[in-house]
Amino acid sequence: MLGAAFLLCACESGAGGVSPAAGKAWPLVSTANTRQVCPHLGDPDRAYCEAIVRTDLPSQSPSGYTPSDLQAAYNLPSTTNGAGQTVTLIDAFDDPEAESDLFIYRNEFGLPVCSTLNHCFKKLNQKGKKHPLPPPDSDWATEISLDIDMVSAACPNCNITLIEAEDSKWGSLGRANNEAVRLGGHIVSNSWGGSNRGANPADYDHPGVIILASGGDSGYYGRAIQEPAQFPTVVAVGGTTLTRGGGSRGWTETVWGDSGSGCSHLAKPPWQTDTGCKHRTANDIAAIGDPQTGVAVYDSYSQSGWIELGGTSVGSPLNAAVFALAGNAAQLDAAQSFYQPGNQQYLYDVTNGSNGSCSPAYLCTGETGYDGPTGWGTPNGIGAY
Repeated sequence: MLGAAFLLCACESGAGGVSPAAGKAWPLVSTANTRQVCPHLGDPDRAYCEAIVRTDLPSQSPSGYTPSDLQAAYNLPSTTNGAGQTVTLIDAFDDPEAESDLFIYRNEFGLPVCSTLNHCFKKLNQKGKKHPLPPPDSDWATEISLDIDMVSAACPNCNITLIEAEDSKWGSLGRANNEAVRLGGHIVSNSWGGSNRGANPADYDHPGVIILASGGDSGYYGRAIQEPAQFPTVVAVGGTTLTRGGGSRGWTETVWGDSGSGCSHLAKPPWQTDTGCKHRTANDIAAIGDPQTGVAVYDSYSQSGWIELGGTSVGSPLNAAVFALAGNAAQLDAAQSFYQPGNQQYLYDVTNGSNGSCSPAYLCTGETGYDGPTGWGTPNGIGAY
């Protein structure tokens, strides 16, 4: 695993892991060349964004995977699908430069303009209003840039609605999710989480709406899976290391060593059939997360322009965009589609790598079929969505 500030749980499944006590900092994901964008300070009343930024790269030009890279790696019909679909992103605080930065990102890669003028982009507060917007925050602004750029990369024909909660407290983020549904959103992405069971499950339980959440960046943690990813009504998204080359696909993926996963304390949904965890297991699916093989993002508010980012913050909006490419989110129910027989052929199975030490091993190790860090795998087109 990256960095040194980690706790590994070698516990029996269902027996519970080791959870940070209230007021203690959640383990940081950091190395000599990365920084966690939203440091987890252990506040039980707040959630934290899951973006991780490379600190050793120039900002004058894009570094990291581009839209064409991601579309190729995940076999996405991005140029033909997605028109009329909307992905709603939930974040905290305001990014004053969100729309102008989005223009630069999309222009750099030849993607169609997405702005308020052509009704493709909307930025709203947690009450669904254009004004007043919450106060700006330099950390969350980077997360916002990542979210809108990943939807753009995977689904350039999609509309994007950004709902900015007034702060990062559980109540505000929950109200923002409910507002997204009230406004008609069918695909809602949350690239953040927390470890102290502060979220209200009802805020993330909306039949006919696909709600995704990042699975966390602290590796295997027993039952201390962060919320809202551990809720059975949410699609929990893990992270991989994505590299060029290998096999007929031309890309190789392994478990990212810091992808969150585990066996939760919540009831197991009837559609989840793994036998090593008596409770809800996370994750369901995954996508690129390793910042050492990260994605290109443009952020001028808190960064100097082009940056390379990773974290499970990448996978939540990217997978949300894949749901939009499929175009039938309203007919699905949480993560059930990934568990249906036959759908696994439309996912790239991640069978190597681990994010810690555990028993049984599949909760923290990439294996054939289902495993905790990457669920059923990563997108191979839209058939499983």
